[in-house]
Amino acid sequence: MKKYKINSGLLLTRVRQEKPLVHHLTNWVTIYDCANAVKVLGASPVMAHAQEEVAQMASLASSLVLNIGTLTVEFVSAMKLAAKGANKKGIPVILDACGAGATKLRDEKCFELLDQVRIDIIKGNASEIARLSGGNVRTKGVDAVSVSGDLRKIAKYLAIKRKAVVVVTGKDDIVTDGKRVFAISNGSPLMGKIVGTGCMSSSIIGAFIGVESDLAVASATALSVFGIAAEFAARDSKGLGSFKERLFDFLGKITPETVNRMQKIKAL
Repeated sequence: MKKYKINSGLLLTRVRQEKPLVHHLTNWVTIYDCANAVKVLGASPVMAHAQEEVAQMASLASSLVLNIGTLTVEFVSAMKLAAKGANKKGIPVILDACGAGATKLRDEKCFELLDQVRIDIIKGNASEIARLSGGNVRTKGVDAVSVSGDLRKIAKYLAIKRKAVVVVTGKDDIVTDGKRVFAISNGSPLMGKIVGTGCMSSSIIGAFIGVESDLAVASATALSVFGIAAEFAARDSKGLGSFKERLFDFLGKITPETVNRMQKIKAL
């Protein structure tokens, strides 16, 4: 493995200067956290879910984040409308396949989205990505279960099949466009002990893809920046509650120089 020279600090500066509008149709459990994460980072969130306006709102945005965490059939219909609006304008779309592999409905709706609209980034934990790759795995609610096989190969297969960037979150995150593979090692174990960090990471990716057309580089950078903020928050917190509070603090005040110094992005 070798260190990959991504100028994450420059991309963070661009996010703060350009303030991309990140349109969300997302998880009701974590929607407030997702909006805050995007806002404190320096971008602009909007949470528009109504079928009557989603396509228009998506066409105005810099990126579109879809998250099936609190899934309903009607909600997915709105997601399709929003994605079609984004597709027409060439606006990147990320799908957080939250809970894919847990139920038949989640699987069906994920595949409907992948088949019927253009999804540029597919993001999930190990079992979610394995399920979308065709594996016979079952996710434990929205938590990952162990997956047999090489996750890098599984992610690359899905990326090539769907012509998309695939993001696999875990102890070390994986990002691949089917050719390049990046491993991101920033972060803290505390991220997995509170609700919302997975959804927030999708939103942070949404901010970075709103300013950078290389979606694999943008995704790797977003995960690194989020992970670095979590590292600082873990050092400065007294428990899980203060960790979450401090995570927002450091997302807002982390500097490009610190990001470039602390990023752990490797090309595999």
